[in-house]
Amino acid sequence: MGIFKRLSDIIKANLNDLLNRAEDPEKMLNQMLIEMKEQLADAKRQVAVAIADEKKLKRSLDAQVEETTKWEQRAMAALQAGNEELAKQALARRNEAQKMASEYQAQWEKQAEAVEALKTALRGLNSKIEEAKRRKDLLIARKKRAEAQRQIQETLQGIGQSSAFETFERMEQKVLEAEAQAEAAVDINAELAGLDLEEQFKGLQTTELDGDLAELKARMGMGDSVSTEQSVDRSVEL
Repeated sequence: MGIFKRLSDIIKANLNDLLNRAEDPEKMLNQMLIEMKEQLADAKRQVAVAIADEKKLKRSLDAQVEETTKWEQRAMAALQAGNEELAKQALARRNEAQKMASEYQAQWEKQAEAVEALKTALRGLNSKIEEAKRRKDLLIARKKRAEAQRQIQETLQGIGQSSAFETFERMEQKVLEAEAQAEAAVDINAELAGLDLEEQFKGLQTTELDGDLAELKARMGMGDSVSTEQSVDRSVEL
């Protein structure tokens, strides 16, 4: 029964505590189940041996019962033949067989009871191992979920620190500054383009005024000969 006690002690272990102390709970629980199965296999072999012993005792009991019946029948045959002395010898052998049968009967009954108890214990241990398998899956799932929640909380805590938000604010200010500079460059380019256009129009206006001035001088006789001729020509044209 020692194998049953060891296996029972393993099953009764606090799996939650083992999970907390284990570096790799999943590997540890899997190893525990392997050990449970190995010890359960040993327990099955012991139960099988007990069952074999019970069957052997039953065969011996049956043999002694048959022996008892055989010698009793021989005693009856001797009496029918008128040989009382032979009948007594047959009865003596019958009594010995009966005594052995009684002893085998007692041993067989005890062994049969032990076998039934072992079978019941074995079924119970097998059920507990199956339960341990289910608990293992649940515990591993809980452990993984707890680790995921812890990692999420650590991440959120890191994001919630003021330094992280300050970094975002600095980055935002830099982006705003870059946008303002870009807008200013666009405005400057537009303004410069407008000034250039004004200068071009002013050049045109200056050229027209120079012509008007030359014409006026010619009319007043203040220009050179070329200008005078030009003025005359223009007057003829007019």
